[in-house]
Amino acid sequence: MAKPAPPRPAPRLYLATPVVDDPAQLLAALPHLLAAADVAAVLLRLAPSDPRTLITRIKAVTAVAQAGGAALLLDGHADLVARGGADGAHLSGLAAMQEWLPQLQPQRIAGVGALETRHDSMVAGEAGADYVLFGEPAADGTRPSTEAIADRLNWWAELFEPPCVGYAISRDEVGEFAAAGADFVLVGDHIWAEADGAAAALADAEAALKQGFAGTAPAPAQG
Repeated sequence: MAKPAPPRPAPRLYLATPVVDDPAQLLAALPHLLAAADVAAVLLRLAPSDPRTLITRIKAVTAVAQAGGAALLLDGHADLVARGGADGAHLSGLAAMQEWLPQLQPQRIAGVGALETRHDSMVAGEAGADYVLFGEPAADGTRPSTEAIADRLNWWAELFEPPCVGYAISRDEVGEFAAAGADFVLVGDHIWAEADGAAAALADAEAALKQGFAGTAPAPAQG
């Protein structure tokens, strides 16, 4: 008799910051955000500056994120991860992965995005990426349809072990990607732009995540 597959863990949120220049506003907001919802990790997007300034900003945000129970990853800047005390980096494309993944692992997290084809995704997974990201906008701002992203997440979740992340630009996408099999859903711009405030938007995103995940579970047996 075949052994039943273990139950799928509930997906979690992955919060991308705005592009950070002066981090004061983010540092003030982040503790409330991490208390408002279950956030597995924070992706820190940094405005260009000199390395010393960037490291100072990374250290400050990392301390607050980690105190709130979230890992802190840098969007790029893999060379500053260790010096800033961050938990890892998000790498865009296979070339960046090939350069930095061996230097980050095993002490740090190395996630990979900008994976245009299924083959690219498999290359990243086989190389040992800690997660693969689907659905982020290209350099020109275009991105696949919601349905195409959900299809890619579902394909990955059914066949491969490394976690997959869906890049959601709306509450509806959060739920759809959770239902499709995402282990994490990355949220960002629409959270920060919400009129009711980022904490309310993040809590709403978590509700959508849970609803989407519950929709994939088998119905309880009728007694």
